[in-house]
Parts: sequence; C-alpha cells; structure tokens
Amino acid sequence: MLVAIPDAVVVAVLSIFLFLALCAALVLVVVSLRRPRNVPLAIAAALVVVGLVIVVMTPYNVPGIMGMILALLGLALAVLGGDPVVRRVLDMATHGTVQQGIAGGILVGERGDSEDQGAVQEILRGGTTIGYLERLGVTLGLIAGFPEAIAVVVALKGIGRFSELSTPAARERFIVGTLASLLWACVIGALVRLSIW
Repeated sequence: MLVAIPDAVVVAVLSIFLFLALCAALVLVVVSLRRPRNVPLAIAAALVVVGLVIVVMTPYNVPGIMGMILALLGLALAVLGGDPVVRRVLDMATHGTVQQGIAGGILVGERGDSEDQGAVQEILRGGTTIGYLERLGVTLGLIAGFPEAIAVVVALKGIGRFSELSTPAARERFIVGTLASLLWACVIGALVRLSIW
C-alpha cells in the first residue's frame, strides 16, 4: 500500500535539502578561496549539480522567505565560488605555465610568449574583480528571469578586453576563464531560479 506524502512535507524537505546543499557548497568554496583544491571544489560542484537535477525533476517551488534565503546563498556561492573554480580550471588548462602578475593579470613577454624573460608586461589585469562582477550580473539576471544578461556581460567583457587579446596566452585565458565563470554562475542561477519560480 502506497502512502501519499503531503505536498507541504515534500516542499519542506526540498527547501531544507537545497539550503544545506548551498551552505555546504559555500563553505567548501570559501575554504578553497586562498588555494584552490580539487576535492573541495569537486564536492561543491557535485552538490550544485545534484541540487539542480532535483529542482528540475521536482514539480514544487520553495516558498517565499526560504526562496529569498536560497537566492542570497546562491548569489554568494556563484560570486565567491567562481573565483577558486575558475583559477583551478585555468591552472589545469595551462598546466601552470602562465605566470601570475601582481595586479591580477598574467605576465607575458614583449613578443607575447611567457618564456621570454626580457621585457615582461602584465595583461588582463583586474580579472578577478571582473570575474566577480560578471558572475554577479549573470546570476542576478538569471534569478530575475532575464537570461539576456549573459549576452550583455559577454559583449561588455569582450569589448573591454579586445585590445589585450593579441597573445595566445591571453586569448586562451580569456576564453577558458570566461566560459568556466559563466558556466558556474549559470548553473547556480538556474538552480535558484527553478527552485523559487
């Protein structure tokens, strides 16, 4: 004999699970802010993906105040968590061959290769701050039901960085970093949007 579970119980369990999953993922990425590590970031990403799958498969929405709490948690996770995730992805993509500058950019030789120890310049400065703002804009846009914010952010970032993309290292870092950052923000934004609307 099947027992029908009341809708209120399902909504409560869903709300509690999402709250705990987002809190745990936020703690894991904050632990990895200083030095990104694979295991905490992989667990945080898995929690986010599992939360998204559950929200997609569940026909229930999280109620008012809990929805606001989840939106704030999701926003913090998207903005802060994107930094260690993107840095780890960039390290894996470049195999540690790109030197970091002191202003958040990368060091490249005058001719564009990082092995040239002659005149070195720092390009793509301020990437960390731009990444925070990029993820903030994308996540807020998705939560508010304005997915076009993704196109606006990508266009602004591309126009602003166009002159610095003359070296292969800069192009690779720009493309890989932007895609990793946007993917992280979009998954979390979708999770929150689908859970509250």
